Amino acid sequence: MRVIFAGTPEFARVALESLHAAGFEIPLVLTQPDRPAGRGMKLQASAVKQWALTHESQHITVAQPRSLRLDGKYPDDAAAAREAIEAARADVMVVAAYGLILPQWVLDMPRLGCLNIHASLLPRWRGAAPIHRAIEAGDLETGVTIMQMDAGLDTGDMLLVKKLHIGLQDSTESLHDKLADLGGRLIVEALELAACGGLQPVPQPSDGPSSGITYAHKIEKREAMLDWTQHAAVLERRIRAFTPFPGAAGVLDGETIKFWRAAVLADATRPAEGLPGQVVASGPEGVDICALDAVLRVSRLQKAGGKALDAADFLRGFEIKPGMVFRQKE
Repeated sequence: MRVIFAGTPEFARVALESLHAAGFEIPLVLTQPDRPAGRGMKLQASAVKQWALTHESQHITVAQPRSLRLDGKYPDDAAAAREAIEAARADVMVVAAYGLILPQWVLDMPRLGCLNIHASLLPRWRGAAPIHRAIEAGDLETGVTIMQMDAGLDTGDMLLVKKLHIGLQDSTESLHDKLADLGGRLIVEALELAACGGLQPVPQPSDGPSSGITYAHKIEKREAMLDWTQHAAVLERRIRAFTPFPGAAGVLDGETIKFWRAAVLADATRPAEGLPGQVVASGPEGVDICALDAVLRVSRLQKAGGKALDAADFLRGFEIKPGMVFRQKE
């Protein structure tokens, strides 16, 4: 089976590698254009492109169109991409965190259409940030859905679904890696079933009060600042959900501090006189901060321009004393 692969970040690279290892022929890879990254803001190829370039000897063509819309802002890019897709003579296109909307002509091009690897149990958490939002919401499980793509936002028929437990310590970073591995294995299974006509499409529910549809809106940097008037458990989940991006944070004496690990202190209630965001204790085990209903102990922190450090090391270079107050902004 000939497979066009469209994807950009590490999540997609894992799936691409899995397809290659399973023996599928991959004549064409689509990925986002190189972007500035790092402190030097030098152009950097996507994880998918980097993988494809290490396999040039296997005649994998890489295309990086800025758009696939023939009537859009970059018609020349779209036309060149169409020519490459036609030349690939693919049976199917596999899409994973690609980052471009696929117009109808792309969806219709491969014989078996376009299959998407989505990191949630659809129809819950359609959209751009399903891993972050599942953790933030306190979901107990998530998973991967292999979906037949249509013109809607993650609305196509479900082809394969596999559940995954969300651990109490899981961050977006750790859950991402588990789901990437699961997605790689599940798309291989899906294509093997597709080859023998064994896939059974299941339509998603339509909109309605009991449909279970939720939307995982894109993570914005402005969400990073914690609101200490919320429950401690909510803040703890947000810290895990925003690790590694954008990193949950607070402002202390004009300095932005990021929080990378925290726990609700089960045996400590919020002091009656404590203000939201107020430090009630500080030591090697962590910095204890008042939330709405309880105390949150932050045990890994980072100041701007520094490294993430365990509390004991962090406090050696940045003093945090009881009575100080974390705020949302300067």
